[in-house]
Amino acid sequence: MSTEIVHTVPADTSLQPVNRQAIVAAAMAVLAIVGLFFAGMAVIAIFVVGAGHVALNQIQQRGERGRAFAIGALVVGYGIGILSLGSALIFAVTSAAS
Repeated sequence: MSTEIVHTVPADTSLQPVNRQAIVAAAMAVLAIVGLFFAGMAVIAIFVVGAGHVALNQIQQRGERGRAFAIGALVVGYGIGILSLGSALIFAVTSAAS
């Protein structure tokens, strides 16, 4: 008795829908960049990271497109988070020295 493993591959990935959460994450990343420079609101980056991770999970489960949007949003979100943390640490050290 032989056991054959069949791998199914979608015929055309361009027919798969783009994950909406990935688009939302990318839009929030743009908003976070604008908010960082104009309003100093780096808090939005937390939501960008959350939305990016949810989008990646949904893309993997559903086989949708939009992975680049989600990864781009994660890069922006984590980048803003690191910059904000560094800025807060520099502020804390310089204000404590005064």
